[in-house]
Amino acid sequence: MSTILTPAKILIAPLDWGLGHATRDIPLIHEMLNAGCEVFIAAEGKHAALLQQEFPRITILPLPGYRIQYAQKGKFFGLKIVQQIPKIYLSVKNEQRWLKKVVDTHKINAVISDNRFGLYHKDIPTVFITHQLLIKTPFGGWMERALQKINYRFIRKYGSCWIPDFAGDNNLSGELAHPAELPPNTTYIGCLSRFEPQPSVTKKYDLLVLISGPEPQRSNLETLILDQIRTLPITALIVSGKPGLPQHEQITPGITQVNHLNAKELNDAMLASDMVLSRSGYTTLMDLAKLNKKAILIPTPGQSEQVYLGEYLMEKGYFYSIAQEDFALQPALDAAAAFPFRSFHHEDMDQYKAVVQQFIKHLDI
Repeated sequence: MSTILTPAKILIAPLDWGLGHATRDIPLIHEMLNAGCEVFIAAEGKHAALLQQEFPRITILPLPGYRIQYAQKGKFFGLKIVQQIPKIYLSVKNEQRWLKKVVDTHKINAVISDNRFGLYHKDIPTVFITHQLLIKTPFGGWMERALQKINYRFIRKYGSCWIPDFAGDNNLSGELAHPAELPPNTTYIGCLSRFEPQPSVTKKYDLLVLISGPEPQRSNLETLILDQIRTLPITALIVSGKPGLPQHEQITPGITQVNHLNAKELNDAMLASDMVLSRSGYTTLMDLAKLNKKAILIPTPGQSEQVYLGEYLMEKGYFYSIAQEDFALQPALDAAAAFPFRSFHHEDMDQYKAVVQQFIKHLDI
């Protein structure tokens, strides 16, 4: 009688909203591979390119993203998103049809959806990952309450909801992931970061600039930084957030710009930097907390979630945050140098590993 076990086949699908959903899924994928699972990734474009670079042997299944278009000016960000709700709804319907075919074709045993609403299935275990149970908008309370009801309606279609944060007051997401009422089957899985601290790393940079997020705001920030950094007497590395497009340029003798770094290279660069400048995207915040790095945050204009996180975490003393419209690089560096930074501490920064292991253990293969 054969004792060879069939490996669990797990599909993981990150949302195409910036690169953060793809990068925060990397530690989950590693944990599943370490457990002997066969992992499939549903993605397209730069998200597929990033994950294929990290996992060359994994099968990427092309799945169109929501392909949201973003306003050039931050004040129109929320309105632009609301106008595209019908397109999002159609994408969710397409996800449902796509998933049924993929589960049958590849004999998928479980699905982990990182904030994609249509990847639930009645016959196999499904997980929805989100740090936004409360979705912040520029329009305030009534809109946020309405969106939360819609959000919960979709989350309840999944077997489980995993929140990449910690329960209780010692957390990174504030009211986004700690509302008064939680969806059923909710589990806080802790900090979800692909990075690892290392002792005694030699300093290479005064400043590491991480440019990320959706266009056109990614390019707007890149232009703003490049216009100001050239004349500063500092050592700096600028990572432009464009995977799949190799580039290495020496801006000045002390300042280098690259389009992309893989996980190990970026881990090393963050540890070798005195200060990090980045958007206040939630995945970046988890990375910074895991590595205990000081950072200047510039929330994406009009993106209410990032504005809230910047203000919330600055009030806690973890990071220094400034609006893009008020940003000037040298004054920001001076202000950060005087800011009384606190470290984010939690007893288990790898809490997610036990959650993934339990999930795999209970799959019916």
